[in-house]
Amino acid sequence: MLSAARLEARKNFENNRGLATGSEEYTKSIAHAEEVAKFLKENVVQGQATDTEGSYKLNIHEHTERGNNEDIKKAGKGNTLAGSKCCSA
Repeated sequence: MLSAARLEARKNFENNRGLATGSEEYTKSIAHAEEVAKFLKENVVQGQATDTEGSYKLNIHEHTERGNNEDIKKAGKGNTLAGSKCCSA
C-alpha cells in the first residue's frame, strides 16, 4: 500500500511538472498535495503482525488523529438522512 501511494504521488507530480510557478492550477495542485499528505500522516497507521492469532503492533505517533468514545457514541445517535431514527418501529 505504501509503495502504491508513493507511485501515485510521483505520477501526479510528474503530470504537473509543466505548470507555471505561481499559476492558479499550480497553487491548487500544491494545496491538494499538502492536504493529502496531512490526511495520510494523521489517519493512516502502519501495523505489523505480531503472531498468527491476528494481533498487530501499530505505529501510532504524535501526529496520529485519535477519536474518543464520546464521538463514537454521538455518531450512533440521531437521525438518518431521511429524518427518521434508524431501526425505529
